[in-house]
Amino acid sequence: MTAEIEVYGADWCGDCRRTERLLKELNVSYTKHDVEKSDELRDKAISICGKQSIPVVVFPDGEYFVEPSDPQMRDKLAELGII
Repeated sequence: MTAEIEVYGADWCGDCRRTERLLKELNVSYTKHDVEKSDELRDKAISICGKQSIPVVVFPDGEYFVEPSDPQMRDKLAELGII
């Protein structure tokens, strides 16, 4: 898959920092969307998952996770052949 992972989150969010740290540790490319810096990005994250909760992680296959655990992330990345 060539599309990149998108992470909607904020710098103050512990779960967001943990998810980003895991992606960096696994050398997985992603685009960070800071929902604190843009109402449009906040609204996009809400439209994806139907609630105001972060991080929202969108995968190249269109599936998304809200507040995923590290094991969930690893399993999904492995399923997609990214790791």
